[in-house]
Amino acid sequence: MRIEREQQEAARDDEQEERRRPAFRPDVEGLRAVALGLVLLYHAGVPWFPGGYVGVDVFFVVSGFLITGLLLREAERHGKVSLLRFYGRRARRLLPAAAVVVLAVCLAAVQWMPPLERRNVAADAVGAALYATNWQQAGRAVDYSAADAEASPLQHYWSLAVEEQFYLAWPLLVLAVLWTFRKVRGRGKGLGAEGAAGRTPHPGRFGLRARLAVVLGALAAVSFVHAVRLSAEEGGVAYFSTFTRGWELAVGGLLALVPAAAWRRALPAAGPGAGPVARRGALAAGALAMAGLAAVAYAGLRFDDATRFPGPWGLLPVLGTAAVIAAGCGLAAHPVGRLLSVPPLRYAGRISYSWYLWHWPAVVFVPLALDRELSVRWMLVVVLAAALPAALTHRLVEEPVRRARVLLPTPRALAVGAACTAATVLVAAGSWISAPTIALASAEQARGAAALADEDQPQKSAKALRPLPEKATDDRGKVHDDGCLAGQQETESGDCAYGDKGGSDTVVLFGDSHAIQYAPALEKITERRGLRLVTLTKSACTPAQVTVFNNQLQRTYTECDEWRDNALERIEDESPALIITGTQDVKTVVEDGKRLSGKESAKAHQKGYEETMDDLLDTGATVVTLADNPYPPEDIPSCVSGAVRDLDDCAFSEADGYGYEPVSARANAKFDEVGLIDPKPVMCKDGTCPAVIGNVIVYRNGAHITASYMETLTDWLDGQLRRVT
Repeated sequence: MRIEREQQEAARDDEQEERRRPAFRPDVEGLRAVALGLVLLYHAGVPWFPGGYVGVDVFFVVSGFLITGLLLREAERHGKVSLLRFYGRRARRLLPAAAVVVLAVCLAAVQWMPPLERRNVAADAVGAALYATNWQQAGRAVDYSAADAEASPLQHYWSLAVEEQFYLAWPLLVLAVLWTFRKVRGRGKGLGAEGAAGRTPHPGRFGLRARLAVVLGALAAVSFVHAVRLSAEEGGVAYFSTFTRGWELAVGGLLALVPAAAWRRALPAAGPGAGPVARRGALAAGALAMAGLAAVAYAGLRFDDATRFPGPWGLLPVLGTAAVIAAGCGLAAHPVGRLLSVPPLRYAGRISYSWYLWHWPAVVFVPLALDRELSVRWMLVVVLAAALPAALTHRLVEEPVRRARVLLPTPRALAVGAACTAATVLVAAGSWISAPTIALASAEQARGAAALADEDQPQKSAKALRPLPEKATDDRGKVHDDGCLAGQQETESGDCAYGDKGGSDTVVLFGDSHAIQYAPALEKITERRGLRLVTLTKSACTPAQVTVFNNQLQRTYTECDEWRDNALERIEDESPALIITGTQDVKTVVEDGKRLSGKESAKAHQKGYEETMDDLLDTGATVVTLADNPYPPEDIPSCVSGAVRDLDDCAFSEADGYGYEPVSARANAKFDEVGLIDPKPVMCKDGTCPAVIGNVIVYRNGAHITASYMETLTDWLDGQLRRVT
């Protein structure tokens, strides 16, 4: 009986402490400002904060802490959680401001973006409205053809999508734990030591908080392990995935589950006349907060785009944020808490949601509106100036909707959310439909390279195009579409034979996507000549004997090395009469685990290509090198979609297009017996590289030639092959 009375008294003390501890944390509001500041510095391009993206991780931990605390208080007071009320509050709090910014972005896209990009923005707007942006971005992260696409003004909604998906799942799990808790304790009893009734749980039974901690801890562990694994394999997907980010929100949630009594004992107050224990508590709180803030700052200063993230290095900013929050959970005051609670930081934290929403569209649209690139200094001004629309949105949209008594009933709150989502989708659909289009050029109109001899080239305008701008990105040709460009995680090429499959001699096309882009012309040439064409190509993988860094996977491209070895063995087995090899000249080479600089990479790449040419010559085949093509400074299909009346806007100079080290040509120059085919004469004229030649769009993105234009180069390429072989 005595033990039971002590347990009941302890439970009442804990309950009273929970009631005394305020739900509002001014230091946490200030911590939001720190998170926002890191993101703003990163997106402004400030060089001292290459890891400013960790601000998003700070937001995740804070959100997990606040939302779990909200759900826990409701569960303990009422013995249940109302899903509809929770979702209604979230809808009232988040959706109106998010919808306002999306609608503004759609309108700005109509004003300052070409039609094709407007359509892309419309698709992104739907993703933002449905909180699926993170999965859109994850898909683009592994799409090599999308690597050169223009930045979406809504891509920053990915972090909001992750949070919303957490908000969708976590209350359901809390309900499930509540249900099992009632099953164990029986009907008619409170919720344990943390419950509103103050009753103690049955001896040996887990309390509600403990059960939630087990569930959340297990989810955090699984998510973190998955994050570490996926970050090592597919860094781009790992960065955006909810499953690799869930542990960050879970860490914040675990903090909220610790009872106030535990924090009180760990970090007691140190007022006048306080004893040594209290003084030690104050020192511990201050040290913990300082260490946490230092960890977040270090990550912002020292991390960069090469850091393996979110696992395992995401631990540093996440645990740092958790330390700052934990330091303020006790009764002890500390300097960091006071610093984070100063009015300017608190106000920035208060409007941080709207500021975050507005800052990235400003980064995208201000340079477009001014028609020039901005320096880091001016970009910093832009992200700071985004505070103005943020403050207005907070005052005129967020707060009125959140506080409106007429919207307090759950059905009305949910209706507001549904209306915001529907309005966004409708405006996005209208933006998509209203984007102007152009006719598809007929075979007779699509002359392509044959028009280069005309005096009126480069072409000034077009009434019809092939391919259509919206189809150009996927205009890769049959060989590519058949899956003959090995994927980034594949280490062997399939059996891809074209031309005259019964031909006596074999031609091998060996290289990366800059080699396979010649397949539409080579397929016709080999069929015409009675030759068998075998393609051995892999996405983003140079044939040169070097190890490279893969930007999509965000790691060393080990699969490329293995594929190259297998491809060279296949070449020996094929005993080809002719080997045509090509690569993108711009690669980042990795040596001793470190990425080389641009010039160092070019030298290493050239040396590795020379080694490959030696190996190819040893097979006894005739070897031909394809020099790399010019790189447009912008996405050509998007530009052309808005410039059909003035195509000069999309043309660029040879100097801009060839602003890279010509690795392929230099490696070829070392070998008199290796032929070189340079596409420059059919890509540029009189120092200008047109985006459209003979009504045919030349480039399908910022680096690759369309299959439609390559087909018009068939006769030219055939003549070049006869010349060099």
